Amino acid sequence: MIQTQNSLFQAIEDTIEKLNIETVSSERKAVLEPLINYIQDKVSNNEPIRINFICTHNSRRSHLSQIWAQTLAKYYNINTVECYSGGTEATALFPMVAKILKKSGFEIETLSNSQNPIYAIRYSDNDHPIIGFSKTLDDSFNPKSHFAAVMTCSQADEGCPFVSGAEKRIPITFDDPKAFDGTPEQQAKYLERSLQIATELKYVFSQIKK
Repeated sequence: MIQTQNSLFQAIEDTIEKLNIETVSSERKAVLEPLINYIQDKVSNNEPIRINFICTHNSRRSHLSQIWAQTLAKYYNINTVECYSGGTEATALFPMVAKILKKSGFEIETLSNSQNPIYAIRYSDNDHPIIGFSKTLDDSFNPKSHFAAVMTCSQADEGCPFVSGAEKRIPITFDDPKAFDGTPEQQAKYLERSLQIATELKYVFSQIKK
C-alpha cells in the first residue's frame, strides 16, 4: 500500500484530508479545549503524552477515540503520544467498530476470536499496531499514572467521578451509535460517529504548536 511522508496508509491519509475541522462548533471547541491544553503543556515541556479514553463498556466510542487519536498524533508528527482505552466494565469491542474502521483505511487482524476478541489495528506499516480489546480502565494494559482520562460517554462521566492516577479528567462525550443497532441505519450511524470523533480530534491535534 502507498505510504505518505507521515507513513500512514494512503487510504487513511485520504480520509483525514477530507475531514473538515471548520464543522466543529464553538460549543464543541470549548469542550475540546482542556484536551488541547493538556497536550500542548506536555509538548512544550517535552514530556510523554498518555491519554486514556474511557467509556462504560469500552466497546465503541472509547475505542474509536483511542484509535483516531493515535493515528492523528502520527499524522501531525506528535510522536510522544500514547493512547489507551478502558471502561468501567469490560465487554467486547463491537464488530461494527472494526468494520467501519476498515472503511476508513485501517487494516485489522483478529488475534484472538473469543467472547472478548483481540484485534491488531494498523494505521501504518512501520508503527506498532493498536491492540484493541475491551478492558477496565485500570487494566494492566493501561497506564497507572501521569495520564489524562478522557470520558467519552456521559454514563462513565457520571459513574466514575474519580480516575485513580489521572493527572487530568476531561469529559468529551459523544452520542452512542449503539442506539442504531439492529436498524437499517446502523452502519451509516457508526461511520458518522467515527468521522465526528476523527474530525474533532483532528481539530485538537491541529492546534498543537511544536
